[in-house]
Amino acid sequence: MALSPQMMRKVLFAFAGGVAMGITSAPLEAWYLAWVAIIPLWLIVITPANSGKINAAQTGLSFWQRVKSFGDRHKLALFCAGAWGLGYQGLTLFWITGIHPMTWMGVPWFWSLCIAAICWLIITFWGICIPFFWAVGMLIFQDISATRNSGLAYRCNRVLFGSALWCIAEYFLSQSDLFWHFLAFSQSPHNLFLLQLTRLSGFTTVTLILVVINGLFSEAIHSFFQQRKKVFSISVLLSLSLVIFGAAHLWGWYLFGNTELVTDRAAKIGIIQGNIPNEIKLYENGTSRAIANYTKGYRDLAAQDVDLIITPETALPFRIEQILAGTELSRAMRQEKIPVILGAFGSEGKNFTNSLFTISAQTEVISRFNKQQLVPLGEYIPFEAIFGKFIDRLSPLDAHLVRGQNPPTIMTPIGKAIAAICYESAYPEHFRRQTAAGGEYIIVASNDAHYSPTMPAQHQALDVMQAIANDRWTIRASNTGLSSVITPNGTAIWTSQLNQYITYATNIYLKQTKTTYVLLGNWLVSICILIVLTLGIYWYKK
Repeated sequence: MALSPQMMRKVLFAFAGGVAMGITSAPLEAWYLAWVAIIPLWLIVITPANSGKINAAQTGLSFWQRVKSFGDRHKLALFCAGAWGLGYQGLTLFWITGIHPMTWMGVPWFWSLCIAAICWLIITFWGICIPFFWAVGMLIFQDISATRNSGLAYRCNRVLFGSALWCIAEYFLSQSDLFWHFLAFSQSPHNLFLLQLTRLSGFTTVTLILVVINGLFSEAIHSFFQQRKKVFSISVLLSLSLVIFGAAHLWGWYLFGNTELVTDRAAKIGIIQGNIPNEIKLYENGTSRAIANYTKGYRDLAAQDVDLIITPETALPFRIEQILAGTELSRAMRQEKIPVILGAFGSEGKNFTNSLFTISAQTEVISRFNKQQLVPLGEYIPFEAIFGKFIDRLSPLDAHLVRGQNPPTIMTPIGKAIAAICYESAYPEHFRRQTAAGGEYIIVASNDAHYSPTMPAQHQALDVMQAIANDRWTIRASNTGLSSVITPNGTAIWTSQLNQYITYATNIYLKQTKTTYVLLGNWLVSICILIVLTLGIYWYKK
């Protein structure tokens, strides 16, 4: 559509709001902007060009005619929602372009650039669905309600409806394979007080608070410009926002200070960050370096009398049978007799699994965890029957990676572990399910060397949130960093530097507590659905 200067200003205003939300995460981590970043989009959506009740002529239209009419009346607001999403998702997810260049995989430089750009566009436009569907829902709400009713009750209803709607859209999109972050992610790892509230209903709890505050600010601003004499309404809206903001942080401060960090079940763990660049990882010089580094790290940590050693995702890029058959590392295991969680490939028929193997002091595999949330295009091809002939995986492996089967938790010599490999950090239910089944501490093994330095920082932020929501000590072992140890209240007591070989040993404490979120799941989404339906029906009938 052709945009007038006035319309272009609105689009840029929305885009700027999205950019503000985008810089709340790494590398800039301006987390405080999340409290105002939705305001531009909210203001544009609640003041559409052609708002108002659906008139009598429109009620006689067919479904598709109504859809077209809706799009025509609200195209600017919908376009602005897309612009906001582009600013937010495009900036937050720009790290994926770090996969370029892939010349080490035999991909020509130009085609590598094209692949990186296409991957970025796909995940960015998928993320845009959240603000777009939210805008559609808000505009429908205004079409079926008395949109010219600008009273305080209506504004509060709209804030409640819009906040619940955002949480619903975000939750359902988070069930897909292309999801990376909730809005709550903007507060990690800095605003630890607020993040304590994830123990109530997961990440949605923080998302809801953020959207409510943005909505109340937006309605207060809108009320000021529409009804300058409505001092009472503006005062109530601003007061509500400040009360909710303060109460949430005060409650979080209490939870942060009262989290049990030390129990009577201590274990000394060791982490090896092997630092094997992806460019050489699967070739002879890389595999030789991996065996040397992880053998040295194993022996160094064994000398510190640790109870368990943890390695990153595919620390040794071989099948586990090959590793145990006769590598230098297996000989070190037989001599030192320290259990290890080893990242390697497992066999599943003719295919591979990306797995973590628990190897006992007797050098026997006593448990195995297979990665469930595979990376689209990198580890599997979505709709392979359709696209498999045209799209090659962004992986030099000759066989396909598959998910495999897993037990409820992973048995290790020190206790039951909640295990995750790389991309699974983005999926809260993956952790909650294992915690509910009795998991006592979290292991996250990753290899973030594919991407730009921004990605490891974002990955760390996700694991901080998982540690808090599940109330568990968390050990991150990453190939090139960031490796870390995180307490149940989200404090990182140690974090490695990027691109360096390092080992680290410390005590962690096993826990069996279960938060409300672990026990009940993301119950807040059900409440949000009820709110949207109730308010929608109420204002439609009214």
